[in-house]
Amino acid sequence: MGKSVLLIIGGGIAAYKSLELIRLLKTRGIGVRAIMTKAAAEFVTPLSVASLSGEKVHSALFNLTDEVEMGHIELSRSADLVVVVPATADLMAKMAQGLANDLASTTALATDKPVLIAPAMNVRMWQHAATQRNLATLETDGIHVVGPNEGDMACGEFGPGRMAEPVEILAAIEVLLASAPKPLAGRKILITAGPTREPIDPVRYISNHSSGKQGYALAEAAVRMGADVTLVSGPVSLPKPFGVKIIDVQTADEMLAACEKSLPADGAIFAAAVADWKVAHSAANKIKKQKSGEVPTLTFVENPDILKTIATGKMRPQIVVGFAAETEKVIEHAKAKLEKKSCDLIIANDVSEGVFGTNRNTVHLVGKSGVEDWPQLSKAEVANRIMAHLAGLLK
Repeated sequence: MGKSVLLIIGGGIAAYKSLELIRLLKTRGIGVRAIMTKAAAEFVTPLSVASLSGEKVHSALFNLTDEVEMGHIELSRSADLVVVVPATADLMAKMAQGLANDLASTTALATDKPVLIAPAMNVRMWQHAATQRNLATLETDGIHVVGPNEGDMACGEFGPGRMAEPVEILAAIEVLLASAPKPLAGRKILITAGPTREPIDPVRYISNHSSGKQGYALAEAAVRMGADVTLVSGPVSLPKPFGVKIIDVQTADEMLAACEKSLPADGAIFAAAVADWKVAHSAANKIKKQKSGEVPTLTFVENPDILKTIATGKMRPQIVVGFAAETEKVIEHAKAKLEKKSCDLIIANDVSEGVFGTNRNTVHLVGKSGVEDWPQLSKAEVANRIMAHLAGLLK
């Protein structure tokens, strides 16, 4: 029998995203039953929800037919996971205080299943002390939270409070529904991802084409396998993985400091494309054009070697894995890097073939015992295989 969720749809403009979430869940073979608050029906129709879910939509607490058999109790126990989308300030307050004055809040209180909420509200409401107290209470009670994101809002303001996108919520649901073995349970894993940006002046910087997709896929795979994951991320345009502690950085110096602060760890995977050099002295003000034909001279110095520093440090993780993005002699350069960096494994790939920014990768595992070549795979599958390999090494 497949997995199922009970979707509680709150009353907010973000309720329209619940329709896309239902569609995504159905494509994954996950069953959906829905409860709508009275306010939710002001934004999306019960008919739309019922048509997409293929199930009756529930809204009234005192429905004679349903309550003869204690329908709210049956609803609260029938699914594998309860998901509140959007979790308005009102719903969060009710859940935090244990109120039960409508079907949605009563069901949330009566359930014995895991609960995931996706908050969505005005930035001032989200930042209000009362909302933050309620959030802290819910998290202490074991409620899982995805989002909110920062962005433009329907009210015209900008900031945190925008509901996570349906694909982000789906990823969180799949993590919570996963029944596969957890080979990394109890393990702490450190991962780096994305590029670094080394400033030239306040408006210019040196960077590279790394999208961060492979590192983020590694973090998601590690969480699914039960790991406690810290992701040190350079600037990327990717949704934050559910269940991952993320430390955002810009420069190589900041990335190294964040990695050292995140130790100890059982395993570390350095997938970030760190700039090898930085400008010796970045300008305090924007560098202006000089006379025609005159070009400013930039003096570079080496950035810290994050992989080697961690691999040779006093708090070295048990297993250290590096990445080698090469444009020629991929295996040869990877073997040299394995020796030079004092790590346990190098994941090598040829980036001359336009890997940056795509969803596929072809990698080679270079270790002290030899080279293992993998076929072209999705970055998600590459991540699954790498984390399974890491789990084996940690045994």
